[in-house]
Amino acid sequence: MEGFPVSLPVQVRFCDLDALGHVNNAVYLTYFELARTAYFARLERDWIARGHFILARAEVDFKRPIHLEDPVEVGVRVVRLGRSSFEMEYQVVAGGEVAATGRTVQVWLEEGRPAPLPEAIRARIQALEGRPLAP
Repeated sequence: MEGFPVSLPVQVRFCDLDALGHVNNAVYLTYFELARTAYFARLERDWIARGHFILARAEVDFKRPIHLEDPVEVGVRVVRLGRSSFEMEYQVVAGGEVAATGRTVQVWLEEGRPAPLPEAIRARIQALEGRPLAP
């Protein structure tokens, strides 16, 4: 998926559907989570010993419904690095069309409190993105 350094196919499950036969609005956040997890896996796992991320904010813009038979791909990228947080952007494509876009804000915690994002993780994110990121 162009412009997104990490993307993955997502299998629409029958349990993802609502009574109208399309993917329930809450499931889109699960699709974002799958993409976010794939992104974090690309940053290497040694960061877990020191601290972890929490989700502080999520927003979704719905463009078109997704149905059971639709092939789905979700892309994710980091668009902003702050002192202790960073913002990710998502694109959900179904059947070749953009079905949803969204953003989340993650906050780095150490000992249960927001802490500065470690330089090693900051550098890995910028390397994965292939560009410097603005605060």
